[in-house]
Amino acid sequence: MRVIADSGFVVFTDLVGFTQFTAERGDELALALLERQDRIVRDALPAGARIVKELGDGLLLWFSGETPVLGTCLALQTRFSCESSDDAPLWVRMGVHWGCPRRRGDDLVGHDVNLASRIADVAAPGEVLLSEAARAHTAEGDVAFEELGPVFVRGVRDPVRLFRAVGSDSGTSSR
Repeated sequence: MRVIADSGFVVFTDLVGFTQFTAERGDELALALLERQDRIVRDALPAGARIVKELGDGLLLWFSGETPVLGTCLALQTRFSCESSDDAPLWVRMGVHWGCPRRRGDDLVGHDVNLASRIADVAAPGEVLLSEAARAHTAEGDVAFEELGPVFVRGVRDPVRLFRAVGSDSGTSSR
């Protein structure tokens, strides 16, 4: 039975360069890097957020509408940067979209999930990009935005208006 999930934020993470890292450094170090990423994310998720599933080197996250999604994502980027090293680079990009995905058991599926994934594909290492819909539902005062404009994403016919989340206290992007 498929039901509509509540409205909220869908977040995709992607560990940039993971395939090359695995090829050059081996499976054991790659697994250790994934475990480090998972630990950082699990430790940082507030109430109202959860890891929906692991997707190879990425994660699908769900944040209820009241949960501070962008503050959490920017804090994660800071943690990733602090724990990154030449031997174990944690270069993560994130895509955020607001919507009402379909539930399939504990999983989330549908256009809103797919769009969050495609937004993550556009992000550079260390960036948090979000859709116009996510921007419209965000009321976090400690986050500023840089508009990237309409961007074509794979599998979506019309361009998507995207924004980069920027910590307002630093005045710089999360890169």
